[in-house]
Amino acid sequence: MIRAALLAVALLASCTDETISGYAADGAVWQLETLNGKPFTARATLTFPEEGKIAGQAPCNSYFGQQTAPYPWFAVDALGSTKRACPDLKAENDFFATLGEMTLSEAAGTTLILSNDAGDEMVFKAMK
Repeated sequence: MIRAALLAVALLASCTDETISGYAADGAVWQLETLNGKPFTARATLTFPEEGKIAGQAPCNSYFGQQTAPYPWFAVDALGSTKRACPDLKAENDFFATLGEMTLSEAAGTTLILSNDAGDEMVFKAMK
């Protein structure tokens, strides 16, 4: 009986999402509010569609990637996007460059903060 209970606990623990997607508000669409302390005037979103995955809409293109670092760490791998041009392409380049440099994450209610040791920071708010 004890062995079965321990096995059940071990199996349940192995199913837990240890990435940011397991800690951020379930199903939330996060909109970028500030980038390095300045308002981000273009529209960019971030979602966690499933364990270890990220997706969203950058100012010009939709994107997707993998996030496998355990919370509170953050690392984007295999980032891909569509390739449309638009007037906000500079903002999009800034968004992708900064997103790729983020190493820490903090999810608290309707706020998601991505940051790194260099002082860069992306503040997202959950959209209603």
